[in-house]
Amino acid sequence: MTLSISWVIYHFMWGGGSMKKLKEYILTTIGLIFVAIGVEYFLVPNNLAAGGVSGLAIVVNHYFPSISVGSFMLAANIVLFIIAFILIGPSFGAKTIYASLGLSGIIWIMEKYFPISKPFTNNLLLELIYGILIAGVGMGIVFNQNASTGGTDIIAKILNKFFHINIGKALLVSDLIVTLAALFTFGIEKGMYALLGVILNGFVIDEVIQGINTVKEVKIISDKEEEIKKFIIDELGRGVTIYHARGGFTNEEKDMLVVLLSRREFIRLREYIKQIDNKAFITVSNVHEVFGEGFKNLD
Repeated sequence: MTLSISWVIYHFMWGGGSMKKLKEYILTTIGLIFVAIGVEYFLVPNNLAAGGVSGLAIVVNHYFPSISVGSFMLAANIVLFIIAFILIGPSFGAKTIYASLGLSGIIWIMEKYFPISKPFTNNLLLELIYGILIAGVGMGIVFNQNASTGGTDIIAKILNKFFHINIGKALLVSDLIVTLAALFTFGIEKGMYALLGVILNGFVIDEVIQGINTVKEVKIISDKEEEIKKFIIDELGRGVTIYHARGGFTNEEKDMLVVLLSRREFIRLREYIKQIDNKAFITVSNVHEVFGEGFKNLD
């Protein structure tokens, strides 16, 4: 954990640090805490090895109780980073190193200072769902900051380079191997639950990332286009694209305003348009990712 924090300080001070980078690391840390809670308090007590290095750590801990989940994850990630550095070069960013070592450190702290002696409930399915939901939300936050928790991601990149296996498939293969180990270690029932966890985890992460990044694409045709355009630019601080449109029925030519807004900005715009032109024609679509000024950077 100390190594991880030191890396952040170095990267922040000498790697073009800014308040934006600080915010990214804070959000990454929040995501890691969610992942750690899901793993340590829901999956580990129930021996639900739902893929990844954390799943492998649960299996290893069963055979060697003296090796804690956090300690194994830390050691495994360090070894994987060294192997990856030798085989595929230094292609892992500072945030990924921070996230992988940070997650191991947070889990180790929870094990040492905030342990639990038994599962919260006797309902294995309930424990799996809550564990995957909490960890999946955390992973979604981490991925949204262009970071990764390492582990099987590193294995996937190695398989991709040397065996030309698609990264998505390589990740699935890695997780399935861990799940198979869980099946032989903890029995068919828990192995099947672990496999269900792997599948659910992918869905949860995708939904979280889409939810965080979703913006509203708003198309407006109105007789008050100048007032609306001025409101968008001056009050909302957003740019507007103008298309020349012609009505198929009326053959009348009008300008159509197109703007991308957050949910909150869209509500403000909708209320404003309602006040000045309640006959305006508006269509709204969800856009899951936007890159460019005012939104996410391409880097």
